[in-house]
Formats: sequence, C-alpha cells, structure tokens
Amino acid sequence: MIVFAIYNLKGGVGKTAAAVNLSYLASLGGHKTLLWDLDPQGAASFYYRIEPTTAKNPSTLLDRKRGLAAAVRGTNYPGLDIIPADFGYRNLDVALSEFRKPTTRLGKLLAPLAEDYDLAFVDCAPHLSLASENVFDMADWLLVPVIPTPLAVRAYAQLREFCERGKLTSKKLLPFFSMVDGRRQLHRDLVTQFAKEHPEVLRRFIPYTSQVEKMGEQRAPVQTFAPTSPGARAFSALWGAICERIDLVDLA
Repeated sequence: MIVFAIYNLKGGVGKTAAAVNLSYLASLGGHKTLLWDLDPQGAASFYYRIEPTTAKNPSTLLDRKRGLAAAVRGTNYPGLDIIPADFGYRNLDVALSEFRKPTTRLGKLLAPLAEDYDLAFVDCAPHLSLASENVFDMADWLLVPVIPTPLAVRAYAQLREFCERGKLTSKKLLPFFSMVDGRRQLHRDLVTQFAKEHPEVLRRFIPYTSQVEKMGEQRAPVQTFAPTSPGARAFSALWGAICERIDLVDLA
C-alpha cells in the first residue's frame, strides 16, 4: 500500500480539497483506496457525507488490539473507503506522548490495512506536532499544497528544513501550487520562481475557481458534479503528474 499524506504547516491552502479529489480519482483509476481524515475539523468526512465520530478518550483511537478496521466506513463511490475524523484527534498529541515510540504509532495502526488497500490518503491537520511526525514517518509521499504567497512559500521552506534537521528524507516531498489566480502577476511570478528553485514541484497546479469552492455545497468531489470544469480538469492533471512522478499506473 502506498501512503500519501496531504500536509501543510498552514491552513487554508486547499489541503482537504486535494485529499478528497485525489482519493476519488485514485479509486476511479481502479485502485482500492482509503482516505483517513486525521484532521479533527472533519472537512474531508463532511465532503463525503460522513459525520465525525466522538470518542472522548484519544487513547481508544490508538489501541492496536481494536485497530483501525472497525473505524472504516464506505463512501458513495466504489473502491473508496474512509476513516472519518474524530473529535478526539484534538488531544491526539497528548495520547501519543504516552507511548515509548510516539512518532511511529499511527503507522503501526495503518499497516494492517495494507492487505485491503492499494493506496491510502491521509488528510492532516495544519500544524507541526507529534501527530504530524507520525504522518511523516508512515507516508511514502507528502503532497504539499502551496498557495502562491510569500508566507506559504516560507512555510514550505520550513517544512523542508524540519525534514532535513530531523533526518527525514525530503525526497518524499511533492509540492504543488493551489488556488492560483493566473490573472495576478504576483501569483505568476511566485510560481515561476518556485519552480526554478524547487525542481521537485509538480508541474500542474490547481486554479482558484468557484467549482472547487462549491464542493462544500455539493458535499462531493468536483469531478462528480462539474466534470468538465477547470477545477476538475486541474485535479485530473495533477493526479496524472503524481502517477508519472512515482511510476504509478492506473488500473481502470
């Protein structure tokens, strides 16, 4: 099972939209796909019309005997399941800190599901914490949406620095631009400059478009209700670029 984590230090960068649309496209490509909504806000669960659970003790979520399989829910789309968000995730760092190896616990929980799924996507909360260090450890690839602003570019530089300082391979970082307004000179300049300085960036971006914003109204991936829209085409192109980068072939 290949594990993709969608992560950024900053919030509001289109992280959950990417998690929802890319997981849907992966399942459409014939891959048995799991989405783990690890953000206590539960936006990815909301988009897939599944309510967050309400475990009071986050330690319950980390019980290896219970496992994650009991938390898996089906979606309305064939080949795509979800582990919905839990409000207990807001205290996840406290529970993780009680383990002897606190940065590997989530990976150990996810590992038994590798027999059931080809791909897993993890939608992460936007902060640097024990939970995110677990994500860095278990992910094969970190998909990092970057909006074209100086602060967002700085946040990506901080993430790279953290990975290198913590002896985590930065080769698993796959940044891509999100919420790009091609009419703005600042956006065009930042995208161009970033690509020169970061050859790892995926050469497809997600535009700032109303169709992606309407995901909140439709509670569905954009491809399902506006399949020919610029947003839908952009996510399809991004998924194609990801598959090409990691040599992943769609099965459908």
